[in-house]
Amino acid sequence: MENSFKVKFRGTRGSYPTPYGDFLHYGGNTSCVEVNVGGNLIILDAGGGIISLGEELAREHILSSNNPEERTPVKAYIFLTHLHQDHIQGLPFFKPLYNKYTDIEIFGLPLNKEDLKTTLSQVLFDKVFPLGLEDVSCQMSVNNLTEREAVIINKNKKTVIENIKNLSKIKLDKDDVLITVDKTFAHPKNGCLSVKIQYGGKTLVYATDKESYEGGDKKFIEFAYNADVLIHDAQYTTEEYTSLIESKQGFGHSTYEMALENARLSHAKKLVFFHYDPNYNDLFLNNLEKTYEKTSPQCIFSKENMEIVI
Repeated sequence: MENSFKVKFRGTRGSYPTPYGDFLHYGGNTSCVEVNVGGNLIILDAGGGIISLGEELAREHILSSNNPEERTPVKAYIFLTHLHQDHIQGLPFFKPLYNKYTDIEIFGLPLNKEDLKTTLSQVLFDKVFPLGLEDVSCQMSVNNLTEREAVIINKNKKTVIENIKNLSKIKLDKDDVLITVDKTFAHPKNGCLSVKIQYGGKTLVYATDKESYEGGDKKFIEFAYNADVLIHDAQYTTEEYTSLIESKQGFGHSTYEMALENARLSHAKKLVFFHYDPNYNDLFLNNLEKTYEKTSPQCIFSKENMEIVI
């Protein structure tokens, strides 16, 4: 539906995949969230979860017509929060990339002032994959994006990258989708983007691989203020984060309590825990979920293929 705002979790695991039977209820694939908003497909991160999405899109494309020239093309916007492997490792296996009728726009931080396209070519394709980035047959653009910029998708599915300072001067159409980003530096060293998608008076905020502060992350709280849905990194329990034996402080990830604090201070209506530690199996996460259901009913534990309508 053209006016819908739907979220589907394709990969919920952090750090590395966990393809084991007792990890699959909450998800074994790494970070990827599918957002269908206003008739546009926005993909947040390209971890292992993007592979199943690509297979579905390729199948839908083929089934749309017996005539290849008349098939409905895939059009997608991919936002990469950062370039750690668990957030990009599925991209070379995303089937629509190899269809000439596909149109893909990728947005993300340049790494060490190097063009994003150059970095992706080196870390995902030419040196470590049978194909080079130039072998991708779809129409693809790779765009450097900083927190000083916003992306507007208009009703014709065209994107405009605009300086954030100019947004107050721009009259957005009711069908426009506005995407803004917030940059954190705790993880990785070169920064990580949180992504905010606004459409039809509704707001989704996606914040993975961020480590909070005691008393909440004030800059982020302002960024996420009044979000309808906040998807927030929750890789560690407080006990593991503060362990005297093997503390996870400074690893660039939040605890469940940090996520709850940011959600409370930002007045987010719904909080979704995300980016589970690969050591947390279904039994462990199920026990956590039961605990938080009692104490914090506004929060949800993400699971692969779980859908939310905003």
